[in-house]
Amino acid sequence: MLTERIKQIKPSPTLAIDSKAKAMLASGIDIVNFGIGEPDFDTPDHIKEAAIQAIRDGFTRYTPVGGIQELKEAIVEKFQRDNNLTYKPEEIIVSCGGKHALYNLFQVLFQRGDEVIVPTPYWVSYPPMIQLADATPVIVPTPEDTGFKLTPEILRAHITPRTKGLILNSPSNPTGSVYTRQELEALAEVILAHKLLVVSDDIYEKILFDGLTFSNLAQLSPELQKLTFILNGVSKTYAMTGWRIGYLAGEATVVKAMTNLQSQSTSNPTSIAQKAAVAAIRGPQEMVDVMVKEFAWRRDDILARLADIPGVKCVKPGGAFYVFPNFSEYYRYFQPDKDGNLSDPLATYLLEEAHVALVAGSGFGEDKCIRFSYATSRERIATGLARIKAALQKLAG
Repeated sequence: MLTERIKQIKPSPTLAIDSKAKAMLASGIDIVNFGIGEPDFDTPDHIKEAAIQAIRDGFTRYTPVGGIQELKEAIVEKFQRDNNLTYKPEEIIVSCGGKHALYNLFQVLFQRGDEVIVPTPYWVSYPPMIQLADATPVIVPTPEDTGFKLTPEILRAHITPRTKGLILNSPSNPTGSVYTRQELEALAEVILAHKLLVVSDDIYEKILFDGLTFSNLAQLSPELQKLTFILNGVSKTYAMTGWRIGYLAGEATVVKAMTNLQSQSTSNPTSIAQKAAVAAIRGPQEMVDVMVKEFAWRRDDILARLADIPGVKCVKPGGAFYVFPNFSEYYRYFQPDKDGNLSDPLATYLLEEAHVALVAGSGFGEDKCIRFSYATSRERIATGLARIKAALQKLAG
């Protein structure tokens, strides 16, 4: 009864682990949840008030499919203000979350016979969404000792006559790695030589540490801007994950095609959430700085606690709110699962033994590691890492 393409798609492992953790919590078990990737801060009040005012004003009906003009103009202003990039409203689409925008983009850009390069570790939904477009994800490992970042040599080695696109995510989920402008310039030479379409996932753009500055490929030249499709949204920056507003900027004919597709699936994003997004993008930004400062403290704390666990090593993240430590030293205590992975049995052990929810690295294309989201309180980080250390010591005898 089911189609072959849907049979290939597995549930999102991040959402699956979050669901399991919440079920255990509801049964009375104290779970420290490092699984889900959403800020633990509340949506700022001025954003909530904008949504409430929209309801009072009766702004509760259908809107244009690709987003209201006011929000598109605010997004255009954001790109000019923050990235020195010029777009027109017709080059912007607003969707029901960043994931929705990416899905629509893949559906209109890629088809059977196309190859799309996906560097590992990758966000869990990239390969399935490429497969759902009948294209082929080309999984390209990146070395841990270079911060899990793609190099021109690695990229060049994986390009074939069928290669149509490349996905870049910086800051990265799950590693927190950040590409410098110089690293992007080196990749740009290969991209331009092969006229690759670039999907630039910038959803963690504002969450940067250690004085790092954000760069993407579109900023490097007008030619690269034409080849690049920028994905962003309000969820991570403004603690608005449940509001489901993502947006994409790119070439107008592609955006028009995405809008046509959206008109036949979800239609417009929620009207009141769009008004809230306008307030987020145009309103006070101080809350973002407060949030990033707290995430930086937590990053340093969790890195120190991981370093105190024998055999665990971890690349230092430059942004986002994840660490992706290598736990492979402990894999000798486990048997591979049916897919040959060992991060999953370890993550299951830590959930059942230590009552700590983590996402196995297999879902991100790197089985040696396990992802932690430190978008949780300082106290829960301390409790969770103490439980993990004790559970691993128990394994080692």
